Amino acid sequence: DPHDFLVMQNLYDAAVRQLTLKFNILNSEFNVLYARNPIHHIDGRVKSQSSIVAKLIKRGLPLSIESARKNINDIAGVRVVCSYIDRVGEMLARQTDVEIVKKQDYIQTPNYNGYRSLHMDIKVPVYLSDRTEYVVAEIQLRTIAMDFWASLEHDIRYKVDKTKLPEGINEEMFECAGKIAEIDRQMQDMYQRIKASDAYNED
Repeated sequence: DPHDFLVMQNLYDAAVRQLTLKFNILNSEFNVLYARNPIHHIDGRVKSQSSIVAKLIKRGLPLSIESARKNINDIAGVRVVCSYIDRVGEMLARQTDVEIVKKQDYIQTPNYNGYRSLHMDIKVPVYLSDRTEYVVAEIQLRTIAMDFWASLEHDIRYKVDKTKLPEGINEEMFECAGKIAEIDRQMQDMYQRIKASDAYNED
């Protein structure tokens, strides 16, 4: 039923807007307190009907709204590109109306292709006119460098004829992912050392 799908889409869109607002509030608080922004940018999206159907078919699951809501955790997705992944993740986890359902740390344990990001499946309430619906959404936390890598990897995976790729590109992508991770670690370490030193002024 197209109407039922629109109702579901509206519900997940509300979850994306609510989560985006949460991150924007955290970012503006940091701006007021410390005159800096831990969040570079936020992208939110709701999966299209065709993507939801394709995912259910791929998993051999029933094609229904109930099945989609029960089995697909990333119908609503919010990507947060930030300087301090752990800090931003902790700030979200501390919020009492957010329940973390599942955490996948692709930073500690990178994906087979070198992809690094922190994924959290979270449950968040959406307050409707006559009821409260609890919606599962996927949050992805990445550094700017990880996001740059992932955008190129996405182009290779979806927009490029892989049979015509220049030789060695996959190996170079994997190598770049490792270099980016090392630079991210070094930058975090430098930040912590500067913050711990007498040179740092929170005002």
